[in-house]
Amino acid sequence: MKAIVVEQTGGPNVMRLLEGDDPGPRPGQVAVRVAAAGVNFIDTYHRSGAYQLPLPFTPGMEGGGAVVAVGEGVTEFKPGDEVAWAQVPGSYADIVVGREADFVPVPSRVSTATAAAAMLQGLTAQYLCNTVYPVREGDTVIVHAAAGGVGLLLTQIVKYKGGKVIGTVSTDAKAELARSNGCDHVLFYEDFGAKARELTGGEGVAAVFDGVGKDTFEEGLSALRRRGTMALFGQSSGAVAKFDPQVLNAKGSLILTRPKLDDFIATREEYLERAADVFGMIEDDNLLIRVGESFRLDEAAEAHRALESRKSTGKLLLIP
Repeated sequence: MKAIVVEQTGGPNVMRLLEGDDPGPRPGQVAVRVAAAGVNFIDTYHRSGAYQLPLPFTPGMEGGGAVVAVGEGVTEFKPGDEVAWAQVPGSYADIVVGREADFVPVPSRVSTATAAAAMLQGLTAQYLCNTVYPVREGDTVIVHAAAGGVGLLLTQIVKYKGGKVIGTVSTDAKAELARSNGCDHVLFYEDFGAKARELTGGEGVAAVFDGVGKDTFEEGLSALRRRGTMALFGQSSGAVAKFDPQVLNAKGSLILTRPKLDDFIATREEYLERAADVFGMIEDDNLLIRVGESFRLDEAAEAHRALESRKSTGKLLLIP
């Protein structure tokens, strides 16, 4: 098998394509030939050492492909089944092996590449606006990085639920994409909090979905209405500084949460349910998955540079 390997943390160039033995599935495991692997910010955090993993390791958590072998005791899948996954370590490879419970079936009307592009970001968008803050009809929310992978999907789901979206972006091109994706208002990051309050008649927004972090966090709190929710689910601009929770009281009994996907697909039932919801929206043409660019497996460094530059739009994929 071929896989990207990180032997020491650092910049994109620390990733190397190496060949090794096919591990095969152990009891309770499934081996999958990867058709496409998703490229996500968490992969860059692992590669850089911001989130530490034991060395050496193969990056990547997400993808789609066809089952090639199953271990003893596996009952849900058989060779040839199309599957996708959101949390299987080592996905920057041509073969990935994980627990049976790590994979979900891909409906026949959803392509494997689309499923790969939809898993981590689609499930994240799904749990954010259905569980972390259940968007209700008429709610106005801020979606940061509205032209990015999660932002594009989150905007569509919020709109499907009857909410209004104020999207933030960094360039004119991204602003146009965010508008075409359904954002009711598109703002650049400068003074977005004050402008969002103006757009809501001074009331503030019901929720801020913030995957940017350091650069947007404090101003985002000021954009919230009384008892509004700050969902800080990422930190593409860096980690938020130490924070005094008394600020939440002073700004109107705000709710602050730092969620992660693991805790919202913690059971097999919940994982299958959220994935089925995302795939169902895709099948019904209520959720458009945009793939921004695809790279060969040996171009993983280039893919990371594209993502970290924040100039990319839509989903980035690696194709083994």
